[in-house]
Amino acid sequence: MIHSRIVGTGSYLPGEPVTNGDLVARGIDTSDQWIVERTGIRSRHLAPEGVSCSELAEAASRNAIDAADVDPASIDLIIVATSTPDYIFPSSAALLQARLGIRNAGAAFDIQAVCSGFVYALTVADKFIRSGSHKRALVVGAEVFSRILDWNDRGTCVLFGDGAGAVIVEASEEPGLLASAIHADGAYNPILCVPGSVSGGTVIGDPFLRMDGQAVFKFAVKVLGEVAQEVLAEAGLGTDDVDWLIPHQANIRILQATARRLGLPMTRVITTVDQHGNTSAASIPLALDLAVRDGRIGKGSRILLEGVGGGFTWGAVLLGM
Repeated sequence: MIHSRIVGTGSYLPGEPVTNGDLVARGIDTSDQWIVERTGIRSRHLAPEGVSCSELAEAASRNAIDAADVDPASIDLIIVATSTPDYIFPSSAALLQARLGIRNAGAAFDIQAVCSGFVYALTVADKFIRSGSHKRALVVGAEVFSRILDWNDRGTCVLFGDGAGAVIVEASEEPGLLASAIHADGAYNPILCVPGSVSGGTVIGDPFLRMDGQAVFKFAVKVLGEVAQEVLAEAGLGTDDVDWLIPHQANIRILQATARRLGLPMTRVITTVDQHGNTSAASIPLALDLAVRDGRIGKGSRILLEGVGGGFTWGAVLLGM
């Protein structure tokens, strides 16, 4: 039987950290205490003007390729999870393919599932590999959310950051991705969305991120708990069998509430929201790479990844490293 397995991780954060104090100095009506108490965020990274999603994705991908020690030409599938692509088209995955000089990739495409994007992308890559059609995939979550923030809305602009994380997934005789589940319910779209578009060169509607924070919190905690139990049941395992939980890094209160629902102590939750803010589709692979590189996650570790995002979308993946 063919399985899929992560063999390398990488990440990239643009520029120097931007602290809460830096945002106050820029004229945003907030305070470090207000942000930390409500979100746990202390800093984030913001891409300089002109830096694109595919540029961040390239840097993270090269780090993952180096970690996996593979030839880029051997990659036959590229999936980029993003809500902030370079262009309407071509896809950021195709642009990433060109940046990496990979000419023979069997497929390259984007997935738009917002903050659940990386979980969606990893699940799709697993299906391709297990089918036998592809042997080695590059899966990336990359975002420049700073481009869609209303810097006059302190309730949202302080929450988000930019960055990218990537993994190399390849066919293996040894099980790696143990179980996965992805879901969506578009009826919840008004509570987190960017309700605008471009038509005839003009912005139609609202081009900025809008969010009902309380509604998102309640929904996120509910579905993250449910989908975690779903994938554990599929794998025939329980929470005691999980070494590390890596949730989407949206808000420390959501992370804490999700851990409580699963009966996991925060000492078994990988947390980066304080350093990176909410980087949407990039948050899970960023946290995964950090924990791999600092030694917390290694060979034999069992990890539960889960995300929830606008759409609404949500999902989870149970991994063996």
